[in-house]
Amino acid sequence: MTFYLLINHLLNFLAPAALLAFLLALCSRLFAGFFRAKDAPVASWPVQAMVNFAIGTGVLMAGLLLFGRDGKILTYALLVLATAASQSWQSGGCKLPGRR
Repeated sequence: MTFYLLINHLLNFLAPAALLAFLLALCSRLFAGFFRAKDAPVASWPVQAMVNFAIGTGVLMAGLLLFGRDGKILTYALLVLATAASQSWQSGGCKLPGRR
């Protein structure tokens, strides 16, 4: 495998985690007033995207090690759940009735 092909494979492997991390952080900023508690400390969106990307990369690597190949639907489902949970935690969680 040439160096070019190695880089191509790595970029294609990490692309779902990168796109999901960026979109979650960006959409979190757009809809922050609807779902975030008032006093919740929130990091900047690039920091949130980096944390989501790190968690997403870990999930993709775990799926690759567990299943022996990438691209399994279960791995992508776990990627979405893990990064969504991370973004929710970073954003201060959802407003619940009775929570101030």
